[in-house]
Amino acid sequence: MNNIELVRKKQHIDDLFKKIEVVSMDLKLHSEWAKYLCIVVSGFLENSVRILYSKYARDTSSPSVANFVEAKLKDFQNPKMQKILDLAGLFSQKWKEELNRDTEGEIKDAVDSIANNRNRIAHGGDVGITYIQIKEYYEKALEVVELIEKQCKCNQ
Repeated sequence: MNNIELVRKKQHIDDLFKKIEVVSMDLKLHSEWAKYLCIVVSGFLENSVRILYSKYARDTSSPSVANFVEAKLKDFQNPKMQKILDLAGLFSQKWKEELNRDTEGEIKDAVDSIANNRNRIAHGGDVGITYIQIKEYYEKALEVVELIEKQCKCNQ
């Protein structure tokens, strides 16, 4: 990951995971932290997609087109993999196809689980997400961010 803004956001989340790993606490508290981390990871994924595509638009387009793209990206929320793929397809059908191929299976499932759990948590629903699961999902979400960043850099 090369985008300095994303590196800082990632470091913050990494620090949260480390703090929880070293703290001995009961299972209920760990479960509550896992829910919090799920929301944070969802927000990170959402913001990362916006940041990367906005930067791509600024770097490759006129200021008016970049402004339009950034304004439209403000509506991008609760990213499931299909929403990310659809957005990639608006930039390039090739990007969508590559991203779809590279995220099939575990990565897609992890991103969708983050979004589904985030929505249940936000609406007061019960979730069974654990610290270990959200950490694994986070690692898969990072792979998606890195794939998008690579596509945006390669196509400038």
